[in-house]
Amino acid sequence: QVQLVESGGGLVQAGGSLRLSCAASGRTYSGYFMGWFRQAPGKEREFVAAISWSGGRLRYADSVKGRFTISRDNAKNTVFLQMNSLKPEDTDVYYCAAQVVPGTTPTSVDYWGQGTQVTVSS
Repeated sequence: QVQLVESGGGLVQAGGSLRLSCAASGRTYSGYFMGWFRQAPGKEREFVAAISWSGGRLRYADSVKGRFTISRDNAKNTVFLQMNSLKPEDTDVYYCAAQVVPGTTPTSVDYWGQGTQVTVSS
């Protein structure tokens, strides 16, 4: 089992930045791909970014490329999502995800965090 707890969400003006963190626990954390998804009310959960265990493989949704950066600190069992140049359309609940096999669909996720709200005002 892997437990994931997100933090760092909040309210920010357009053009601003936020840094999300995801603390993982559970002895099977090692080796997992880690990622972030987001979901707006009434919409499907969508892929944002993912990173391999070593950090050598990164993947981003086209909508966030160049603005968001995913990273991880395996010594601290933590994954980060640095979000810059935020736009109102980035307003969503952001979910941390752990995957044995990487994928961009919600069905590919093995474990979810509880989510953290990000609101970008115009």
